[in-house]
Amino acid sequence: MGIVYEDAVVISNPNREGDYSTVITVNCPDKTGLGCDLCRTILLFGLSICRGDVSTDGKWCYIVFWVIGRPKARWDLLKKRLLDVCPSYLSTSDIQYYRPENKQPLRHNLFLLKFWCSYDQKGLLHDVTEVLCELELTIKRVKVSTTPDGSVLDLFFVTDSRELLHTRKRQEETIGRLRTVLGDSVTSCDIERAGPEVTECSEGSCYLPPAFTEDLFGSEMHDGNPNGTLVSNPILVSMDNSLSPSHTVVQILCQDHKGLIYDIMRTLKDRNIQISYGRFFANPERNCEVELFIMQRDGEKIVDPNKQEALSSLLQAELRSPLRVAVVNRGPDTELLVANPVELSRRGRPLVFYDITLALKILNTQIFSVEIARHMIRNREWEVYRIILDERDCLSVPRKKIEEAVQNKLMGWE
Repeated sequence: MGIVYEDAVVISNPNREGDYSTVITVNCPDKTGLGCDLCRTILLFGLSICRGDVSTDGKWCYIVFWVIGRPKARWDLLKKRLLDVCPSYLSTSDIQYYRPENKQPLRHNLFLLKFWCSYDQKGLLHDVTEVLCELELTIKRVKVSTTPDGSVLDLFFVTDSRELLHTRKRQEETIGRLRTVLGDSVTSCDIERAGPEVTECSEGSCYLPPAFTEDLFGSEMHDGNPNGTLVSNPILVSMDNSLSPSHTVVQILCQDHKGLIYDIMRTLKDRNIQISYGRFFANPERNCEVELFIMQRDGEKIVDPNKQEALSSLLQAELRSPLRVAVVNRGPDTELLVANPVELSRRGRPLVFYDITLALKILNTQIFSVEIARHMIRNREWEVYRIILDERDCLSVPRKKIEEAVQNKLMGWE
């Protein structure tokens, strides 16, 4: 990463009564996609951006985010993770554009966390997920199986952002925290490094059966309208080249949701579009106004009407359905499907599984089995969560209610 000074990121807690937002200031060299990486890190800590200002001269940027969320957020750790995202102070000679071939994130070692429980209890899977998030262990895949006698085998394939899970101390810390949550139900708990064949499988993309693709993307494939639209309010995206001599101005009016700014930033990052100036604001009524001054990788405006229309349509689609959610009957089983888009950098939206399990815990709905894998759908990579629900609970909770509860939790509509 190079040299990054501590004052590149400053976090200021509210200093006035009635002010619930914390101010995060970032002052560092610029790169295409920096805003996306910062927003993803903020989202990873369970925080929402309610206001922001971004400006850059192409070499240096100044960003201010006003965030709200968890009152017990780990601010020192958040600052460290934001500093990890900032480019080196030695990289100010030219703008760093995102190139998939040489900007892939470092591959962390994959570990298998395996534990047996003598019995299952509702909400337990969410409690385990919460512990793993607090320990900064990233869940890559999950397999949960319930045996006929009621015991449960949980397999979590995880990576460690601290790169310490190979050490005995880190493993003992993780197992100790999990045993505290699992209580007397746990009969065994082990951590081991995953073999190369498992690592290769978890990182690769595979084909998703047509039935699942139809459930998640059916109407989108047939008539161009996204299936499972999550946002009900109109999304207005306009572009203007007359307001700036060197930039295309993009104005967005839409309903706010958790990760909204991240969804905008990741869309622009994956297309190597640079934001020179931007501001956004979300009011208490969940309406958001966004204004961005952008240019292409070649430093020019977007003057081609077809390119403008393509980018406008893409932004509308990404904000209308940032994720796909469906609850379907699969033979005798009720299955919850959630598809999470993956950036070109191969990072997916954080805390998706956390939100899914929390929504089901609130509904008092038991999970019978879980599979998480990445698939290529229409030339795009998605992280797909397949969750089979306990048939006894499915009889008492309507499918529509389950779908809406998961959608609302993912979108931050509490």
